[in-house]
Amino acid sequence: MPDSGRSPRPGGGPRRAVTPRRGRSSRVGRALNGVGASTTRSGRPLTPFQRLARTHALMAAGEAVMAVALAGSLFLDISPTAARGKVLLFLAVSVAPFAVVAPLIGPAIDRMAGGRRLVVQIAALGRAVVSILMMANLDNVLLFPLAFTAMVLQKTYVVSKSALVPTVVSDEDELVEANSKLGVISGVVGFMAAIPAGILHLVSDRATLAFDALVFLGALLAAAQLPREIVAAQRVGRHERQELRSPVILLAATAMGLLRASVGFLFFHLAFWLRHADQNTGTLWFGLGVGLAAVGTMIGNGFGPFIRRAVREEVMLIGALGFTALAGVGAALVGGVLAALLLMAAVNMAAAVGRLGFDSIVQRDAHDINQGRAFAQFETKFQLAWVAAGIVPVLITIPGSLGFFIVGGLAGFAMVTYMGSMQRVKRGLPLPQTLTGRAKRELNKRLEQRREGTPTKGALRPPRSDR
Repeated sequence: MPDSGRSPRPGGGPRRAVTPRRGRSSRVGRALNGVGASTTRSGRPLTPFQRLARTHALMAAGEAVMAVALAGSLFLDISPTAARGKVLLFLAVSVAPFAVVAPLIGPAIDRMAGGRRLVVQIAALGRAVVSILMMANLDNVLLFPLAFTAMVLQKTYVVSKSALVPTVVSDEDELVEANSKLGVISGVVGFMAAIPAGILHLVSDRATLAFDALVFLGALLAAAQLPREIVAAQRVGRHERQELRSPVILLAATAMGLLRASVGFLFFHLAFWLRHADQNTGTLWFGLGVGLAAVGTMIGNGFGPFIRRAVREEVMLIGALGFTALAGVGAALVGGVLAALLLMAAVNMAAAVGRLGFDSIVQRDAHDINQGRAFAQFETKFQLAWVAAGIVPVLITIPGSLGFFIVGGLAGFAMVTYMGSMQRVKRGLPLPQTLTGRAKRELNKRLEQRREGTPTKGALRPPRSDR
């Protein structure tokens, strides 16, 4: 075994050599030095993680700048009632890339050298083009499809980033730490980028969008420096499917999906509820809520690795669900804007901690999988959960406190169900079959019965009885 302790990646080639673990804690700072340079200030070549961290920082900065640019636009100035139909339409359309396109082209991209890097470059270039087009359409309805195109591109980037992270760390034990650092980077850089964006916003929304386009062009240049890794050279094998379908991983993925669904539900619930309560200040409160959500995510990513060292991964997920349940019920009982804003921070913080716990469970229980491919698939499902849950408060007008209680109740139910199911797994008992599983089983049974009753090709059909 080599001294580095690396093992060949299932479904792909050997990992790229990267800087040893010593000094890795300073990578976050070094990753942000210069955009196009391929070396650090000391003259040493950038590690693959530093290249990805730099790209991620610029993508996060661009996202923050766009949020500031849209604060005074038609996108938020339009009345909540008029906005519901448009938001619902484009949310439904945004499901397509993750539900249909990603499963079809994702495997081909993973087998292509530099495939995921190309997707990141397309996402960065697309965001720059969208920012430029927004400059000419701030005051008309074309802003809505442009804004949702930006959302789809951002989520496409997040999926590809999840596939790239396992390819840029020196060993699999550093995966959770790398994700944590990227989460902290996005929070810090997003906050820093919002300051000059806010200053430009006082001058003109179009000036802010021009700045946003420049940031995403910087991300495009940074993405060109990413290594041309093959995420998964081989197709998914039977053993990999079995590991990913183990009860422990399926339960953890379901719990994480519900956490991500809570984030999506709360985002759109507050977007409409705050503006229904007060259309003059509602947009300001919602912007503050988005900022607190970023802070909560940053805190969760910052403390997540320490929590992981103290407790088991399952406990991290249970704690994240329990914390969300308490925060949701507490906000429902207290009520008001302040409780809503604190709930926004709490739910996003819990989701960040839960995601680190989920990543650790997959690492621990699925040794022989291709992690880049697996995490991209899981992230796609989590993005779908976010969008699907967000459709509910757009489609139905929900009172503020009731929405908070739904968040808390859903998380509480998920926590109890997760704990009960894990106990069944420990005792060696099968998990209760889901409604979807029952329907699929019944459908397969009927198809099998129909095949058995159909004569094979060339066989004589039974004589028809006289009527």
